[in-house]
Amino acid sequence: MILKLGLPKGSLQESTFNIFKKAGFTIKSDSRSYYPAVDDEELSITLVRAQEMAKYVAEGIFDAGMTGEDWVADSGESVKKVDNLVYGKVGMRPVRWVLAVPENSKIKSVKDLAGKHISTELVNTTKAYLKKHKVKADVSFSWGATEAKPPHLADAIVELTETGSSLRANKLRIVDTIMESTTVMIANKDSWKDEWKQKKINDILLLLKGALNAGEKVGLKMNIPEKKLGCVLELLPASKRPTVSYLIGRKGEEQWVAIEVIMDEKKVRPLIPKLKERGAEDIIEYPLNKVIY
Repeated sequence: MILKLGLPKGSLQESTFNIFKKAGFTIKSDSRSYYPAVDDEELSITLVRAQEMAKYVAEGIFDAGMTGEDWVADSGESVKKVDNLVYGKVGMRPVRWVLAVPENSKIKSVKDLAGKHISTELVNTTKAYLKKHKVKADVSFSWGATEAKPPHLADAIVELTETGSSLRANKLRIVDTIMESTTVMIANKDSWKDEWKQKKINDILLLLKGALNAGEKVGLKMNIPEKKLGCVLELLPASKRPTVSYLIGRKGEEQWVAIEVIMDEKKVRPLIPKLKERGAEDIIEYPLNKVIY
């Protein structure tokens, strides 16, 4: 059997391919191809814009697809949300859709948008946001370069941001956050009822989440005299028990042990000198591809 999988073309493509690579899949595609090759005979991959993914999954053209939670909500399509995968084109965190206006605009809150013109790609969600706040305003679809629309082509925009740098560069000020979004795996409802397809989707998710779990973690190995084991273990993360194994030595020699632990990479730099001070030797830090919990 073959699982037809849709992956996002555009801003999320590179980061998606990188995560699949860490998960163990090799995807090959040139800049013009919409049908990349993958080293899994049970997978058929097609690249489409994230905005269109929910439609094609709902229609059964794809069994499953990866897209933004925002585009699924805005599409109104009926699909099975399988799970979240928190990553974006810049980093491993949710993205935000924000209401933004020129820095010198008199608009201070959503209430000030009454009778104004808003430009965005996220039209339906923006209309729902205005309705929730009982504000009537004109919302039109933006075909790109949304940050350039104010003040001459729009009074305000609703735009996607990860860091806010592009908005600041265009002298725009954030008024409110409309929604946060992460990448999600969605499935066609009929495909999800198929036992083989459901298992294949879950197997892929397991590996992808393992790759994401490993993103900010490293492995740490070291050797330590057994008599100093307690004081070294005090420094290591308490949430996970490290692996401790005895080293083979000659009779009569001091007993040594090897310790191995997985931990946050950002905590390793200040930790290594302390481990050395307490007697650890042969300290090795190594990267991880997948961490499966």
